[in-house]
This record gives sequence, structure tokens and C-alpha cells, in this order.
Amino acid sequence: MELMGKTILVTGASGVLGALLTEKLSANGAKVLGTATNNDSAAKIPAKAEVRLLLDYQAPESIQTLTDYLSAASQVDGIINASGVVAFGPAAELEIATSSRLNGVNSAGPIQLITQLFSKLKSSAEAGHDPFVLNITGVVAETPMPGMAAYSSSKIAIHGFLTALAKEWRREGVRVISARPGHTETGLATRAIAGTAPNFPAGMTAEHVVDRLIAAIEGDEKDLPASEF
Repeated sequence: MELMGKTILVTGASGVLGALLTEKLSANGAKVLGTATNNDSAAKIPAKAEVRLLLDYQAPESIQTLTDYLSAASQVDGIINASGVVAFGPAAELEIATSSRLNGVNSAGPIQLITQLFSKLKSSAEAGHDPFVLNITGVVAETPMPGMAAYSSSKIAIHGFLTALAKEWRREGVRVISARPGHTETGLATRAIAGTAPNFPAGMTAEHVVDRLIAAIEGDEKDLPASEF
């Protein structure tokens, strides 16, 4: 896939991976539409983003507002979901609010966004633009971890959805990729919504992961298991 001239929505563009994706996609000639949860975090979206938009995955009405706007006002050739939250701790101590937030941000919200933008992706396919969806799902979708049961389950949910969706949308000309990198040094573990992170070994650099994601998009790859990072 040629990135030059493509319009790509990057959710979580204010985060470490999302910001780096925004910069590198823009450098390759793509028009990036970047999202953040609120005005404060939107200020962290790189200036290379063509448009800054608000998106709160915990609020279905926020997702609806964004997809309505994009459906009316923008071409969409690709969606990269770089948003996510993490929590740690024993499953027996899990609070319902924590589980709800994990599922909303990591699975239910992205599912709503992706499906509501199907018509835009189908239009892109009909125009010969090779549209795609890429979700940064994570290694826990393959290997659920103790002390991370709720987080793992939220990622398994989105991975299962994407796996089935890839088969559904292949005939429509839309590529769907679940990317499952291992531990990456983004600082996410230090911003857990509950619990304290274990002592992880040193992870991959954000730049390595982002370069691999972009290579997969450009190379028309269809899956990115942990072993590919």
C-alpha cells in the first residue's frame, strides 16, 4: 500500500505510539486525522496532524459524533487504533468500574468506531485506495497474564472481533490487522488505572514497534502476531 495521499485516522494520537505514528505517517505523505480524549491531551497531538479531533471511547455519543463528522466531511482510507488503558492486580480484587473502563476503551469503543466507519472504508476500497484497519492489540491477546486478567480479557475481546472481521471484510476489499507487540517502553504501565505494574524486563522501543506497524501497512500484511516484532 502506498501511503502518499491517503487519509488515516489515528486514535490516541496524543500518546507515545500514536504521536510517533502521526509523525511517521505524515512524513510518508499521508494525511493524519488525530484523536485525543480531551482538550488537554489534544494539545499533545503532533503538529503534523492535519486535524485534531476529540474521541472518548467510554462515551458512545462521543464515538457517534466523531463518526458522523467523518462520514460527512472526510475521506477515510485507514484506521489505526493506538488508544488503550491498562490495569494490574488480582482478579478477585477487581472493581466493576475498572473492568468497565478497560472494556470500554480497549474493546467496546473501538468496535463501535470501526463498524460505524465501514461505509467510508468501503468507499475507499471502491476507489482503489486499499483501505485498512490496524488495532494495537498486544501480546496479552495471545498469552493472558496473571495479575492482568481483566486487561487480558479486554484485549482478547478486540482480537477475536478483529479476527472475524478480517474474514468478513476481505471480500469488501478492507484489510483488518490485529497487531500484538510485546511489552513496549511507552510508560503506559506507569499510568495504570488500577494496581501497580510488576517489574517487567526492558521492552521494545516505541520507534521499533511503530516502524514495524508501518512496514506491515505498506507491505499489505494481514496479521501481526507477537513473534513478528
